[in-house]
Amino acid sequence: MSSTSLPEPDGFLTGQLLIAMPAMADPRFAQSVIYLCAHTDEGAMGIVLNRPIERPSFDDLLRQLDVNPTPPARRIRLCSGGPVDNARGFVLHTADWTGDGSLRVDGAVALTASLDVLKAIAEGGGPRAGLLALGYAGWGPGQLDAELQQNTWLSAPADETLVFDGDADTKWRRALAKLRIDPLLLSGEAGHA
Repeated sequence: MSSTSLPEPDGFLTGQLLIAMPAMADPRFAQSVIYLCAHTDEGAMGIVLNRPIERPSFDDLLRQLDVNPTPPARRIRLCSGGPVDNARGFVLHTADWTGDGSLRVDGAVALTASLDVLKAIAEGGGPRAGLLALGYAGWGPGQLDAELQQNTWLSAPADETLVFDGDADTKWRRALAKLRIDPLLLSGEAGHA
C-alpha cells in the first residue's frame, strides 16, 4: 500500500480508507477509519480498523476454534470490524501470504475468512502483518456513494501503518492528517454550488 494509490478509474474506492466526518451521527461509526475491501455497483464492504476488542483474546479465540498450537507462536490484534455479521471473523492482512479463499484487495492487502490464515499465524508463519476483525461494515448498491455525496465520509489512500498498527486511539486523527485536515475545522455540511 503506497501513499500514492489512487481511486480506481471507475470511481470506486476499493483499497482506500474511509474516514468518518466529525458530524457522523451513527455511534457505530463515529471517528471510525474503515479499510474498503470492495466497492462496486453491487455495494461496498469494509473493515473498521480502530475498534479494538479486549475479549475474547486471540488465544481464547484460537481455543474456541480448536486451532493449535496453544499458546500460539504469533498473535495478531482483534477488532470489531463492523456491525454486520459480527460473529464471523475476517483476517485483513498483507498479501505476502494468501490461502484458499483469500480475496486480494490490491497488490498489497488481502482478506481471508478461512481458518488457514489463523493456523499459519499460530504456527509462527502467515502474513507479515494482519488483524482479525469480527464483523464488517457493509453498504447496499449506491448507499456508500450517497453517503459520500452527503459529506458523511472522506476517502484517503491506505498505507500499511494506518491499516495494521495497533494505535487505535490516534488512527482517526492520523488518517485525517494524511489529507492535511484538522478535524476541528471540518463542517458536517455538504457544499452545493
